[in-house]
Amino acid sequence: MLINIKIYIIICDQLMKNKQDQSKLLIVTTPMCQEILLLLGISDFRITKNQDYNKADFAVVLSETKNLKNSTTKFIKLKLNTFSQIEQSIKNIAKILNTETRSSKLNEQLKYCYLNASYSQSKRNENKKIKVKVYSNFLKDIVEDMGYLIITDDNYDYLVYPDYLKNEIKEINFAGERAIELPSHKNAPLNPIKRAKLRYKILEKNLCMKL
Repeated sequence: MLINIKIYIIICDQLMKNKQDQSKLLIVTTPMCQEILLLLGISDFRITKNQDYNKADFAVVLSETKNLKNSTTKFIKLKLNTFSQIEQSIKNIAKILNTETRSSKLNEQLKYCYLNASYSQSKRNENKKIKVKVYSNFLKDIVEDMGYLIITDDNYDYLVYPDYLKNEIKEINFAGERAIELPSHKNAPLNPIKRAKLRYKILEKNLCMKL
């Protein structure tokens, strides 16, 4: 019984130490990634808009961010375009920063049809009939996740592009109603779940076989 008490005390001490150590960490993130930390209940962090990660213990950034040279900062890189990417990013941060992975509120926010295996597979199989040409990698992730057939030539049913390329893609006028514009990061909600829902719904509404 005495041994069990000692083990219990050791475990409690270690948990308290982990909590104290985490509170001393300097976490730096970007405006685009801050919502992921907030969704996990992490509020003690610094936001940077100019990639200032110096002296940070952890930098929570988007996947395309380059690491600092000769730095001790540990980069936690996230992909936040699809629901599965968001879910995996949450799990990765929770594991690295030793925090809870889920809450009922977070579960409810992440609840979406394309994370439901039975629904999504059926829907993806149906979407394979539609050929889509996509501009930008972040939109390609979403279109691919929804099961649409991505092509690179001009034999497409629909053209999908981000709003910031509106005046640069000559094909848009030719495609007419078949050209679908999606909001880029600057014109979409900061919350990655709300941002993903907005984009998925736009595609669901506009990509169909009514050609």
